[in-house]
Amino acid sequence: MKSKKGEIKGKEREDRIVRFPASVLKPVSLFLRSSLSNLLRTRDRIVKEDPFQDTERLVSNASPDDDAAEQFGHARVSAIRKEVDRKIIQTRKALARIKIGKYGICESCGKMIDTDRLVVYPEATLCAKCQAEKEK
Repeated sequence: MKSKKGEIKGKEREDRIVRFPASVLKPVSLFLRSSLSNLLRTRDRIVKEDPFQDTERLVSNASPDDDAAEQFGHARVSAIRKEVDRKIIQTRKALARIKIGKYGICESCGKMIDTDRLVVYPEATLCAKCQAEKEK
């Protein structure tokens, strides 16, 4: 069904969207699952490196140099963990989109994400144009 401006609406629009065949999605799904497993292990390892995880630290009287080193170590671990957590979310999101049949379709505009972008960044859920708009 078309509106006055000739736009495709609802179910008709979804029927016209090209989807990747299962033979293409299976290796992508396996790769994303492997990446997710690695990211989860990395997050666990990073958490253990946080100097603030040490309970003895709370009762010690550290020198200013040691305290500064701990602060820096904590800031480094926090930054890395934030990035790893972001990648975990993106990977889970891509796996969910594979499951519901919307992998490779931009969440924002509904157009196909360029395959070159998906090869480099398989967890992408936005096309390059929408990603650039989001980052502005």
